Amino acid sequence: MKATDPHEPGPPVAAGLAIETRGLVKRFGHRAAVDGIDLSVPRGSVFGFLGPNGSGKTTTIRLLLGLATPNSGDISVLGREMPRALASVLPDVGALVEGPGFYPFLSGAGNLLRLDSADRHAPSATRRQRVHDALDRVGLSHAAGKKVRAYSLGMKQRLGLANAMLRPRELLVLDEPTNGLDPQGTREVRGLVRSLAAGGTTVFVSSHLLAEVEQMCTHVGVMSAGRLVAQGPLDELRSSGQAHVLIQTPDVERAARVLARLGLVPGEAPGPGSPREATALLGTGLNGVEPESIVAALVADGVRVRGFTVENASLEDRFVSLTGEGFDVVG
Repeated sequence: MKATDPHEPGPPVAAGLAIETRGLVKRFGHRAAVDGIDLSVPRGSVFGFLGPNGSGKTTTIRLLLGLATPNSGDISVLGREMPRALASVLPDVGALVEGPGFYPFLSGAGNLLRLDSADRHAPSATRRQRVHDALDRVGLSHAAGKKVRAYSLGMKQRLGLANAMLRPRELLVLDEPTNGLDPQGTREVRGLVRSLAAGGTTVFVSSHLLAEVEQMCTHVGVMSAGRLVAQGPLDELRSSGQAHVLIQTPDVERAARVLARLGLVPGEAPGPGSPREATALLGTGLNGVEPESIVAALVADGVRVRGFTVENASLEDRFVSLTGEGFDVVG
């Protein structure tokens, strides 16, 4: 990585991207926690950053925010080279990383007032109003005067979100933002993220909750063993997986033979004692065969088709196919 002057902002780069990395590497000893990733996060997107435990997600976030130094590679945040432009970029970035940390003996409002006063870019004249508004946005107005040591994990998480939004930000980086929240709180955070994105803020979300990512994010990046194995619009990532077909028919054995002729492998036929009307699942997907051709072949062979459904690959299917791992993890 070329030497940089930390006090010189440098020329703007990649104006269409909020975050861009090229060949980013971070090693701990002989192990590469981040192994040459090229990350592209469009401005105005809600970008879901996914990966198993130890895949390099949190290390990547720390590199983006200047909390760790890469061994090699280039980083651009909000169109400026990092870490050269650290001082000019970070005021426009709100972050919640690795869980919020606050003074337990101060109230929620007291913590935010103290943190905001430490920000030389924050206008003091509007401080109390901005703290009030931030607490209101995350549903903590009722607990503004309560000491943080009495806060639950979910309340501390909300307070961390409020801190990240004390001032208007171009970019929010949120590490597991719904951690510790109940279903209602999770829905509220989801709506909050959407409203921020609608207002032009780019939101970068590291999460292990697939359902939340699918409902919240417009773009996704998937990490595995320090490498970025996929990224792009969420719909494109899902559609790149194999679709499956569900066929409901009382003629399961005959349907299985038709599918085999088409080069498709059906799910298991019902065993002895099972109802005659059953569902056969093509576990290997369509494999390039048009659904219409399957229906025509079944009907031509006298198979009674009582239901036919094409199911696109889920985000979980794609994650497993890319990483070979399940998703009950945090990275």
